[in-house]
Amino acid sequence: MAITTIPVLSPLSLWTTVRSISAFNVTCSFAALWAFVKFSRALRWRLKTTQLRGPPRTSFIYGVSQDLMSSNDTGGMYERWATEYGVAYTTPSVLGQSRIVLCDPRAIAHFLARDTWTYVQTPLFAALMEKSFGKGVLWSESKTHRRQRKALTPAFSNAAIRKLASVFYDSAYKAKAAWDTVIELSKDGDAVIEVQNWMNHVSLDTVGIAGFSHDFGSLTGKHASVTEVFDSFGNNPKASAVNQLLFLVALAFPIITKIPTKRSKLFKKLGVTMGEISNDLLIRSRREKDVNMSERDEEKSIIGLLIKSESQDAELHMSEEEVVAQMKVLLLAGYETTSISLTWALIELSQHPDVQTSLREELLAFGPDPTYDQLKANLPYLDAVVHEILRLHPPLGEFTRLATADDVIPLSEPVRMESGKMTDSISIAKGTSITISAAAINRSLAIWGPDAKEFKPDRWLTEGGITAKAEEVQGHKHLLTFIDGPRACLGKDFAITEFKTVLLVLVKSFVFKMRDGPDTEVEIARGILPRPRVVGEDDIGVPLRVRRYE
Repeated sequence: MAITTIPVLSPLSLWTTVRSISAFNVTCSFAALWAFVKFSRALRWRLKTTQLRGPPRTSFIYGVSQDLMSSNDTGGMYERWATEYGVAYTTPSVLGQSRIVLCDPRAIAHFLARDTWTYVQTPLFAALMEKSFGKGVLWSESKTHRRQRKALTPAFSNAAIRKLASVFYDSAYKAKAAWDTVIELSKDGDAVIEVQNWMNHVSLDTVGIAGFSHDFGSLTGKHASVTEVFDSFGNNPKASAVNQLLFLVALAFPIITKIPTKRSKLFKKLGVTMGEISNDLLIRSRREKDVNMSERDEEKSIIGLLIKSESQDAELHMSEEEVVAQMKVLLLAGYETTSISLTWALIELSQHPDVQTSLREELLAFGPDPTYDQLKANLPYLDAVVHEILRLHPPLGEFTRLATADDVIPLSEPVRMESGKMTDSISIAKGTSITISAAAINRSLAIWGPDAKEFKPDRWLTEGGITAKAEEVQGHKHLLTFIDGPRACLGKDFAITEFKTVLLVLVKSFVFKMRDGPDTEVEIARGILPRPRVVGEDDIGVPLRVRRYE
């Protein structure tokens, strides 16, 4: 009779087997739990959220997100969908997710009034902000956001900006002097100047002096580590397929932002570089505050307010980490947004010589450089040109928030739901993503009329130029360029005053044309924010033919 021998496992083999089975069970348990949570949330969202119509999914994985990311006119896409599906609709997003898009002034006003409380930054945006710029005013929500914003507000008052007008003029005249030299060295009386990099340097030097009493010297050719890292974003204006894939999947899984890519490494380098600069400026300013400023002036400057907020006794106390984060955010905002707007202004004026001539005539007729108050009140055509640029080319084209609680959003006109029924309000469940496209609203034919896509500064000066529907949009000059509500741009007046000052000096001094003629095509390239670029140019090049006005 054969005797069967039962193998005896060694203690080590037995432990290895048990451990592998346990690991498998734990993994399965977590996967099941994740699936259950996702299913529960999806079911709750389905039951609590108004089911709206919207464009069909063009990709099983990405929804329509890849189409939006690759488009040269995302605002136009959002507007076309609003025309087809109504002023509120749903777009399919990554991995079965969806977003509600609002294109209705009443709905947007309701939404923005609850920003930072009922509606907060998405996990992806918050992760990117914290990683690159720290826990500053762009990252924070609710009470923390209100405290940080309140601490900074005095630095952006009319009285504070009035004192900065000379700084704006100084940067503008440095650029003028440099361009005069370039034109003098040319044989034809004009020169091709790549204006976008110059506008970057104007903006950086301005925010350095106005905000932190520090001259980066980029207009005079001085090397600064921050300009190098800022400019490096424009040296890679097209996203690789891998970067696009990772970013889109990160919409569903923000932890993916921790995977090192070329662009994520640039953001990390930017954060480190700006952190080092901010710390240096902070240390120097602490030492010099008693020498260079009276206590009264100190408390109204950006750097002075930040230093004051560090005090444990300060009513609006901020930690050193928060202070450095605010400095990084202000450096970014001062560099990116105004330089983009100035570049677009020079492009539009080059493509519309009649507008350029009318603007120059107003500026020359006025005479000497206007004061801050005169810039605001006495140059209507300059004001119209500036706001038409801000309407057509908002630096931040869209923004998305996440609902932290259930809500009901009213609409100014009814929309058809998925069921075919009409509704004049939409129910929002906690966890819903909501997107607003500033570009779509600012350029909407339904809101701004049949000439909405045209560069037409006269609309701001003629009776009826701003339609009744546009007047329903709550925001500066009925635009969403500076958003509105608790997150309305704190530096709006700073940016507009700098914009007007620089444009005034350059247009009075020079005549601008597109290098390759008026029909030159301009596309959108990636910097930190989307930037204009002449088609065919490397990086973010915008070469214009410039000659002195005589």
